[in-house]
Parts: sequence; C-alpha cells; structure tokens
Amino acid sequence: MLLGRLAGGERSAIKPLIPLVYGELRALARAMFRDERATHTLQPTALVHEAFIRLVSGSGATGQTRAQFMAALRR
Repeated sequence: MLLGRLAGGERSAIKPLIPLVYGELRALARAMFRDERATHTLQPTALVHEAFIRLVSGSGATGQTRAQFMAALRR
C-alpha cells in the first residue's frame, strides 16, 4: 500500500502514487476554479502541482487511507 509506505516516511512511494491520483486532483481543481472570476491567474494544473510540492516537502499531506490523503491535499 503506497499510502501506508508514504505515511511511514518512505519517500520513494511518492513517484508511483502521482499517476494514481493526478487525474482526480486535476478534476477537483477544475471544479474549484469553475466559479472564479475570468481574470483569475492560478490554473488548476498549478494548484495540483502545489499540492504535490507540499506532499514532497513533508508538510503532512499524508494519510493511511485514500480519503485521508485526498483531504490533506485539499487543505
């Protein structure tokens, strides 16, 4: 289980995790920006990348379950 390995501090679990959640995170980001003003400068892709930067930097965006992981990335 990748999330368990990541929560246990195994940073090598990040790389195989990215393709498993990237599409879902982009869809969530697009939905978040749907109601933003037209001149808004942040793009969904940039938001997803920022979430992964937080994850890699060890800011606590981990969890034992998929729901916990996704909730942490939404913070």
